[in-house]
Parts: sequence; C-alpha cells; structure tokens
Amino acid sequence: MPGTHVVVCAGESSGDNLAAGMMRSLSLRRPDLRFTGMGGERMRAAGAETLVDVSELAVMGLWEVITQYSRLRGLLHRMQRHLEEARPALLVLVDYVEFNLRLGAHARRLGIPVLFYVSPQIWAWRQKRIHRIKRSVDAMAVLFPFETRIYEEHGIPVRYVGNPLVDQMDAPIGDLRRELNVPEGRRLLGLLPGSRQGEIRRHWPLMVATARCLQHRHGDLQFVVPLAPGFRPETLEALAPTDGLPVTLLTGSGRAREVMAASDLLLISSGTATLEAALLQTPMIVVYRMAPLSYALFSRLVRVPHIALANIVGGARLVPERLQGAADPEALCAEALGLLEDPARLAAMRDALGQVRDRLGPGGADDRVADAALELLETGRLGEDPA
Repeated sequence: MPGTHVVVCAGESSGDNLAAGMMRSLSLRRPDLRFTGMGGERMRAAGAETLVDVSELAVMGLWEVITQYSRLRGLLHRMQRHLEEARPALLVLVDYVEFNLRLGAHARRLGIPVLFYVSPQIWAWRQKRIHRIKRSVDAMAVLFPFETRIYEEHGIPVRYVGNPLVDQMDAPIGDLRRELNVPEGRRLLGLLPGSRQGEIRRHWPLMVATARCLQHRHGDLQFVVPLAPGFRPETLEALAPTDGLPVTLLTGSGRAREVMAASDLLLISSGTATLEAALLQTPMIVVYRMAPLSYALFSRLVRVPHIALANIVGGARLVPERLQGAADPEALCAEALGLLEDPARLAAMRDALGQVRDRLGPGGADDRVADAALELLETGRLGEDPA
C-alpha cells in the first residue's frame, strides 16, 4: 500500500480525541501519510485503520489490570506483531501509559522512532518511571509547561505542545437546554460517570442514588447524561435504573461538551473531563471510586494535594473532590444542594475556573504536536523547541 506509514495508539476516549486532532494536522502537511493503530471513532473519522478499538482497553487501576491481564496481554501482542509486520516510519503513543510504554519499548527494539504524546503524571506519583520512559521512547510531547523540566533533567527530548482542549472548547456548542425543553429557571445537572467500564460500574449507581436524593430534597431539577463511546442506555439502566427520575441519556459524539456547557452543576468522574468542564467554567463536584486494592496503592504513592485536573492545573482546590468512602450519596447530595442554593458560591466557582484557561496557554496544540511528529519522522530526532 502506498504512502508513509505511521502507527498511532490511543487506549481510551480522551486519547482517541487527541490522536485524531494530531492526525488531521499531519494529513494537511503530509497527504501521503497513512495511519493504522488502535483507537476509536474519532481516529477512524480522521483516516486511521484501527486494529484494536478503545472499548477493548477501557480498564484502570491495579485490580482491574490484574483481572483483565490475559486479555490486555493478547491485545498488546496483536499490536507488537503489527509493528513487526508493518515496520512503520513512526509510532505515536497517546497516553494509556503502561500498555503504551511496553509497545514503545518493543518498537525501539525494532528501530522504529517513538513519540509519546501526553506525559504520565510522574510529577504526582511513581517518579522512578522516568527511567523506563527513557528506555521506551525517543521523545515526549507534553500538555503542561511544568512537565518539561523532569524530562530535560533526565536527557529525554521533550516538547511542550499545549492542550488541544483549549481550541476544542472554543468551538460552537448547540443549545442543549432548548433541545431538552428545560423550562426557564429550572436547574440542569449533568451526570458524567466516566468513560471506562470500571468507572461507570462504580460511579453510575452512586450518581443515580445522589440524583434521587436531590430530587427528593429539591424537586425542581432535571438531569442529563452523555453516554461515553461504546456504551448504550441499557448498560446504565442495568446497573442502576432511572425510573421516576427526570433524566435524559444522550448518545452520539460530542454530547459531553454540550452537557457541560448547558448544566448549572456537574457530578463528574475525575479525569480529562474535569479539565474540559473547567475550560467552560461550569461548576462541578468531582467524584472518584477505585477498587479497594487500587486505592490502597494509589493513596500511598500519590504526592499531590488534588486529583482533579481542574484543581491540579488551577493550583488550588477550585472545585470539591469526593473520593472513595467520602463519595457517598448523602454527602454528594448535601454538597450539591449547598451549591445550588447559594448562587454566589456557584458564581465564585465559575470565576475561579477562569484561571485554568489562563494556565493552559494558547491554542494550536494539534499543529505543534504534528510538528514534533514530523521532525521525528523526517529527521529521526526532536530538536530544540522552535518557540
């Protein structure tokens, strides 16, 4: 098949989104490029042939990885064989750290240049992974300016490219409140339980129970849920039915951003989505539950005061975080009511979230990471940052 071959590997919905933006920018510069790899609907829309879909990789946490180890190993071997047979000119790895670092190490043994896009949070925990990263990649493309220092200190070529979410959050957003016929003055609450199977299994029943508590105590509320790619309404209803609740389940690409923009308040799983919501300056309460074994390990190793990206980037507790045992329906219900019944607090939270956008810098990240990929593709190395 003609064209220069690039393999791109993303392991979840957020990575699929980042990879697709980079691919579109690369294709404008080099129309001869062809893409294969692992990803989702966004990568396929950008022109990739995917051998593995992100829905097959949606696990997180030590216990989840242990229980799914055999299946994940099979998928890794599939991608390793693809590299051996295809011998692409470049491998771009997007997040999904443990899986992708193994794939990167294999690619380097084959002599394939490797760009890793999105730094693992080594500044927060497991800092010794830097040595493994150095063995597994040729260069890093990072989203936040403070991430470059640790790679420079260890002699790993690195480029700060910024965060594509800055551009994406500026795009036009539909009027979801009108679509849902939300009456003037009625509060709309978005429920975002996550994009991974384990997250949804643990968070969805919690959010439904919280919604029932809120409906009982407040009454004049409406709820909306953007379904993650690969999930159907029946899946959520089987975990926790919403009968009797004024809740709408939305399917289709891009609905999460519409929900964030339209909602008065979000109950949201910790992850990239909190950064998206922050860029839209939507008040939120961040929740996260992990398997007990995973949480025991995480709580011993983590070295940052916040887990929500909105708070990490903002450098302060801009939005509430409810983790593990503290994430229970009564506590979340009380926290949400405290915000909904105090418009001044909601307004103050919106204002505070404005600093997140300031700290993320300018747009244009898709083009900058594409530039870095082209440097590796055409010269085999990443030079000094032209900026």
